[in-house]
Amino acid sequence: MNKIGVIGVGYWGPNLVRNFMSLGAFDEVIACDPDAERLRAVCQRFPGLRACGDAAELLAEPDVEAVAIATPVRYHHELAKRALQAGKHVLIEKPMTQTAQQARELISLAAQRGRTLMVDHTFLFTGAVEKIHEIVSAGELGECYYVDSVRVNLGLFQSDVDVIWDLAPHDLSIVGHVSGAKPKRVQAIGRKHAGPHMVDVAYLHVDYDSGFTASFHVNWLSPTKIRRMLFAGSKRMIVWDDLEAAEKVRVYDKGVELQEAGQDEQYRLRVGYRMGDAWLPQIDVTEALRKMAAHFVDCYRGGKRPICAGEDGLDVVNVLEASRLSLDNSGRAVVIEGERIALA
Repeated sequence: MNKIGVIGVGYWGPNLVRNFMSLGAFDEVIACDPDAERLRAVCQRFPGLRACGDAAELLAEPDVEAVAIATPVRYHHELAKRALQAGKHVLIEKPMTQTAQQARELISLAAQRGRTLMVDHTFLFTGAVEKIHEIVSAGELGECYYVDSVRVNLGLFQSDVDVIWDLAPHDLSIVGHVSGAKPKRVQAIGRKHAGPHMVDVAYLHVDYDSGFTASFHVNWLSPTKIRRMLFAGSKRMIVWDDLEAAEKVRVYDKGVELQEAGQDEQYRLRVGYRMGDAWLPQIDVTEALRKMAAHFVDCYRGGKRPICAGEDGLDVVNVLEASRLSLDNSGRAVVIEGERIALA
C-alpha cells in the first residue's frame, strides 16, 4: 500500500490533506497532530482520512512512503530529520528550517538516504510565476536590472517568527527560481511597532551573484493588502499583481536607452525612452497547491529533482538568517559566502 502522512493540521495542513486525497495517488492519507480537536475537525471535513496523534507512530509505519510537515518552523528540523532517518520522502512548509545549518544537515541526510527533500514554496506553481519564469528563461526580459516586491497586509501576527521570516520566503523563492541566481549580500531594516518581540514592518535588500538587486517590503501593519512584484530588464518589464482577478501578469515593452552624445560632448548622454506595447499573457489557472502536491509525488516516485529542492530552501534560509544578523546590527550589510554568513 502507498500512504502519505501530513504532520500538523492547524492552518495549512488541511489544505495539503485535501490535495493529497484528491490526487488519487495514495491508498491512504493520514493526518497527524497531537491536538485531538484538530484531528476531529479535519477528519469531519474529509471522510476516509485516518487520524494519528503521534508522529513517532506515523513514521514507524512501513507503508508510509512520504510525509508533509506543516507545523510551526521550530519543529521542522527535528521532524524532517526523524522522517528521513525512517526512510520517508519529505515535504516541508516554508521556511525550511530555523537556521542554515539545520537546512544543510537535512540536505546531507536526504542525499545519504536517497530520499527526496522538497520545500513547499507554493507560489512557484502558480500560473503567473510559471509564465514569468518562461518569459525570463526565453531571454525576453534581457539582462535583469532589479526586482521590486511588496507583500503587505494587516496581520496575521505570528508567535515564533517575525514578518521577514513569515512573508519574505514567498518572494525570495520566486526571485531565486525565476532568475536562477544566488543571494550574496543582504541588508535589512525593520521596526517593532506592535510589541517588543517581533519585527512587524521591514525592508530587505538582496544583491545576487548575477549582478541584480532585489528589494522586498513586508508588513503586518498595512490597512490594505498588496501582493505585487516588478521584474525590470533591459528588453522588457513584467508586473505581477496577485490580487488581480484576471489580469495578473502584464508585460511591458518599455525601457531606457542611454547613448553617448558624441566625442565633443563626452560628459553628456542622450536618454531615449522606449515606449512599446503592453500585453497580457495567458496563464494557467490550475490550483498551485494541487500542482505542488503532484510535483512532489512525481519527483520522489520518478527520481526527479524538485524545482524547490532542499538546496533552494537553503538559499531562502540563508537570506533569512542574514536578515536577522543585519537587523541586530542596525541594518549593516551581511555577506553570504558558502556556509559563512557574516557582517560585511
